[in-house]
Amino acid sequence: MQLHQPRVAEMVAAILRDRILSGELKDGDALPAQDELLREFEVSKPSLREALGILEAEGLITVQRGNRGGAVVHVPTPAHAAYMIGLVMQFRGIGYDDVGDALKRLEPMCAALCATREDRHTEVLPRLRLIHEQTLAAVEDEVEFTRVTRRFHQELVQLCGNQTLILVVGTLETLWSSQEQQWAARASESGDFPDVERRESGIRAHERIMRLIERGDAEALERFARVHLDNTMRYASNPGPVEVVSSNPFKTRLRRH
Repeated sequence: MQLHQPRVAEMVAAILRDRILSGELKDGDALPAQDELLREFEVSKPSLREALGILEAEGLITVQRGNRGGAVVHVPTPAHAAYMIGLVMQFRGIGYDDVGDALKRLEPMCAALCATREDRHTEVLPRLRLIHEQTLAAVEDEVEFTRVTRRFHQELVQLCGNQTLILVVGTLETLWSSQEQQWAARASESGDFPDVERRESGIRAHERIMRLIERGDAEALERFARVHLDNTMRYASNPGPVEVVSSNPFKTRLRRH
């Protein structure tokens, strides 16, 4: 079997990539000038251009062309990873119903992890209580109520403490929140939005989630969170044709970075 030999451009790109990922090159730094890179790596201009093209395709640099040319470093962010996941899901035609099913399984795990944090009284509960206060204030505003209650669920993921879950489940939360906001706008306009009594039931569920976190009862919290998600996410589930995931919710985040 013939082994693949890395091309010169790939090897140069690998070295520069390692410098970015290790923090040697910081976000916003300029790469050394072309002449300096050519001297360091002892490669041809076409090979160097190809190496920079590889890094630009990965989103790690932006090559500025023209008289004031050069390359600016961009460190990878959760927004970039989420955008790529969204693109793959959109390409594969994955529906929001699939996203919702995954969230029903994964978000309760994140909530349970919040209850296991030793610093939950200072780092978790104050942030959840702040969002809860905003929820109470928005109970008469259907679209805003949806936005704030979704933030509560997103925060449960962001505060779970496991960086892998924060990245992966956080991506699913962003996708589902976009779907739910669109549903809320349609339901509010058509008069099909759940009444105040049902909204208050959701508020009481969030209060129970916070109490379980405060007590550190991870098992009870995980069980209750599953029931709560089953009860609430069904409203935004589309009973008609399956709506395919769109990567658009992540474009705004990418612009901010």
